[in-house]
Amino acid sequence: MIAARRSFLLGAGALGLAGPAWSREGLALDGRFVQGGFAMGRTWPRAIVFVDGEALTTASAAGLFIVGFDRDAAASARIEVLSGVRRESRDVTIAPGDFAITRIDGLPPQTVTPTAPEVLARIQREAALKTEASASRADADHFNGGFIRPLETWRVTSRWGAQRVLNGTPARPHYGIDLGAPTGTVIRAPADGLVTLAEPDLHFEGGLTLIDHGQGLISAYLHQSRLDVRPGERVVQGQAIGRVGASGRATGPHLCWRLKWRDRNLDPSLLVGAEAPPPA
Repeated sequence: MIAARRSFLLGAGALGLAGPAWSREGLALDGRFVQGGFAMGRTWPRAIVFVDGEALTTASAAGLFIVGFDRDAAASARIEVLSGVRRESRDVTIAPGDFAITRIDGLPPQTVTPTAPEVLARIQREAALKTEASASRADADHFNGGFIRPLETWRVTSRWGAQRVLNGTPARPHYGIDLGAPTGTVIRAPADGLVTLAEPDLHFEGGLTLIDHGQGLISAYLHQSRLDVRPGERVVQGQAIGRVGASGRATGPHLCWRLKWRDRNLDPSLLVGAEAPPPA
């Protein structure tokens, strides 16, 4: 376990993605301190966690918590914990991300700039479903052991955070990492969690599954050809949750893997191999 943890820290540091592991009585932090990354912390059980002065989450019964840094996160953040009269804080530096520009042509126009009233109504209904599922706040810390890869073969076809140009029109950044794989390839849960959404045929995402790993950390799996879980089901790390496909807005079979912490978009691949700070 110690060797694996050292490997994660050194590998991340070599890429300029992680700062040192900070530890002080009442607050220990580790993680990937980069845009799209995260801080994983250990503090007093049930302590309130503030980010830049705003109370955003509560540590678990084991004192574990996670904080996410969005694609456009500022260059620094203050993380503070409060438990009764006990208070501790730490300022962390957030490294800038390196985001590419990707162009995708040949998409059906109704999947890029839909105009048909029935399509717009469908999109609105589906947006409400996704918003409700993404609002889940399971009282858990299943992120504490880090993630495993959802596919056995790791072939990145589009990096996280890339600025998208669809059919020649600039679009919002791509908040997923695309992993190329044949249709039917097994998708596995990267960590334990609660399934909050499992829809087989959404307009943009096609087959979509959402999993709550605790404290508002929600992972998403898009374009599936088959779903193997249902809403309300609890999954364990490594469990098959679906199959790769090309449903929704996709030009070929792949898994689009996404992650959000509350309203912040994160790069899920940065959690692969991560570990929570050890007890003091």
